[in-house]
Amino acid sequence: MTARAPAKVNVHLGVGPLRADGFHELETVFLAVSLFDTVTVRRAEGLSLSVRGEGTGSSGGPASVPTDQRNLVWQAAELLARHAGVAADAHLTVDKSIPAAAGLAGGSADAAATLVALDALWGTRATRGDLAALAAVLGSDVPFSLLGGVALGTGRGERLTPVLARRRWDWVLGIAGEGLSTPTVYGELDAQRAAGTLPDGGLMAATGPVLAALHSGPASALAAALHNDLQAPALRLRPELDRAMRVATEAGARAALVSGSGPTVAALAEDEDGAVRLADELAGAGVFRTVRAVHGPVHGARLVG
Repeated sequence: MTARAPAKVNVHLGVGPLRADGFHELETVFLAVSLFDTVTVRRAEGLSLSVRGEGTGSSGGPASVPTDQRNLVWQAAELLARHAGVAADAHLTVDKSIPAAAGLAGGSADAAATLVALDALWGTRATRGDLAALAAVLGSDVPFSLLGGVALGTGRGERLTPVLARRRWDWVLGIAGEGLSTPTVYGELDAQRAAGTLPDGGLMAATGPVLAALHSGPASALAAALHNDLQAPALRLRPELDRAMRVATEAGARAALVSGSGPTVAALAEDEDGAVRLADELAGAGVFRTVRAVHGPVHGARLVG
């Protein structure tokens, strides 16, 4: 069985104070985009995992994706097996196009695809609600990777409300050579807030403007509404991203922001043709390891083939 799941861009990410459980309170708007990882599962004795593509060192990026119990794919398989009362027997192959540690929820996409593929392979008959509950256990972004489309996320991002978007949105993703650790970026945010160089987390920006823009456009409205509280700490950790964002806007992007915890830069294009032209410009600028023209919203994790 084979399933695939998409990358995400946070078109709005408001980060509140640190909670007692170690997570931050979030208000975020997720957009699923057309960059997919694929997970293929086969019957086997015990669990085993292989990873190909992004994150393995074979595609020009750093080798950073584990192939053992540290991987969310492995954890998703064990969690579903316990939930269904079946043996955790399968070989899992992950074909990655989404870079690791890039602020695009690649690991979460892999976990969501694993839940869908193994549910089919093992015949667990889990409902979509069952899978969503398991996804929330695995990580804050996994429920959205399962759902796809556009959604407002609250709590630590796992509580989702689907949002209607009436049009296609085109983007160019500028992917850096090395990833950024999400905990490191959150830690930098906390440090900057404690030092008074960033506003307190209780002053989260409203999601209304970005939701209205996603619903009906135009691109200029969405460009004006984009927001990410993690952008400032990501730029502090990777100052070169500031230049990359300027290059994107000078090349014709309506706006550019750091995606999630970074270091990927998401550049908003006017339309599909604009995204193609923008991708060509950025590919020749030398500020990114690679660039990808994508669009959204797209579906969440589902079986293919």
